[in-house]
Amino acid sequence: MNRKSFAFGTLCRRASGLCHSQRMDWPASTPIITARLLLESLSVEHAPSMIEVLADPSLYEYTGGEIPSLELLEKRYAAQAVGRSDDGSQWSLNWVVMKRDIGRPVGYVQATVEDAGSRLVADIAWVVSPKWQGQGIASEATRAMVAWLRSNGVHSLTAHIHPNHQASMKVAQNQALHATSSKKDGETRWESQQP
Repeated sequence: MNRKSFAFGTLCRRASGLCHSQRMDWPASTPIITARLLLESLSVEHAPSMIEVLADPSLYEYTGGEIPSLELLEKRYAAQAVGRSDDGSQWSLNWVVMKRDIGRPVGYVQATVEDAGSRLVADIAWVVSPKWQGQGIASEATRAMVAWLRSNGVHSLTAHIHPNHQASMKVAQNQALHATSSKKDGETRWESQQP
């Protein structure tokens, strides 16, 4: 679960054996407003306010990892804010989820987009602080991100969720994703495709 702004990539169509260069002009992420939330494009400046959001050990029960230090978070956000993979083949997007009525972050959503030949595919993820869980914030933020991705040409969505993480499965279902039999690193692949 990862993601961000845009370059040019070399894409290979392995099925046909043809490799070709294709200019990939990825759009930059933009702020997204919902009824209760503001999704701000991630920047290093978000690191200090995100420390509290990411400080609860229960966040890492299903995803692994540990509570980040401010220095680690600043380095991570500096890398993520670049917005693309080193070779330019992936478009990475990260938004900090702000609760508008309090003006503070409560989580984040992210997407990594790739060109899968004739269509764009996004692997999506979401995290909301346990203090704010159970209020539909993850679903609202993810729905807004998915709408933004669709408006920018993304057709298919995937997510990878631990099989015991009931709350994340509900968020995925709210985005019309369904579980598949595919597993990666102990997580189930969920997917959806725009008709």
